[in-house]
Amino acid sequence: MKKIIIASLAALLALPTFVSAQDAIDDGTDFGGRFSVEVDKKLAKGLHTFANGEVRFNDNFSNFWRYQGTAGVSYKVNNYLKTALSYTFIERKNASDEWKIRHRFTFDITGSYRVGDFKLSLRERLQLTNKDVKNKYQDVKNGLTLRSRLMVQYKAFGALTPYAYVDVRNTLNAPKWKYEFNDYTGNYDEFSWKGYKDVYINRVRLGLGTEWELSKQHSFDFYGLYDFCNEKDIDSNKKGTKLHSVFNHHSRNIYLGVGYKFSF
Repeated sequence: MKKIIIASLAALLALPTFVSAQDAIDDGTDFGGRFSVEVDKKLAKGLHTFANGEVRFNDNFSNFWRYQGTAGVSYKVNNYLKTALSYTFIERKNASDEWKIRHRFTFDITGSYRVGDFKLSLRERLQLTNKDVKNKYQDVKNGLTLRSRLMVQYKAFGALTPYAYVDVRNTLNAPKWKYEFNDYTGNYDEFSWKGYKDVYINRVRLGLGTEWELSKQHSFDFYGLYDFCNEKDIDSNKKGTKLHSVFNHHSRNIYLGVGYKFSF
């Protein structure tokens, strides 16, 4: 396990720039917040059930744009391995300020290893997100992503446990077009639909925070999050016979978060 975590850290730190500057649109930086409440109940040794709710704000905390609720179970196999399965109901605003619903199913595998007062962990999270899609050649109805999070925690401050992490999200089945862009005419001269085969890193998150354990039942989580996002924006007709444009949208978002957890 130790070798796996060290190898994963090296791979994450060695990530090259994961998006090309060509055909890119810079959407700037946003600032917002996240607030959550979670309940965790022990059912048996190593087996827990949990539920949480979260609200999110952006545009300098002026816009309430998302809320979600999650329920699931987790099982600690041993001191080094933990698994979890959950469902999340999401409602969020789209670019047209309309509220849209999403359903997300998540499976986690987390490996951890202690080195003195430090705890290293690697979580692999497979997500399937179902959403309404008007044009299947521009977006996928059931999006599959893999999130890899490497975290280090320091357990030598009593009730406080500082931590830092990097979280890399890969989309596994985005719409893929093969095309040739003519710089002279400004048109796509040759293009063809290739299905849901596009695999690329579309988000990198850096987190820094601390857990504050008031008692065995009550704890808080205070954190800051830097979110670098790269989303491909595809514009085509609904028949898949005409490709109008393909752009990468880049944004850098900063969030402050507070979470409360009740365990029993």
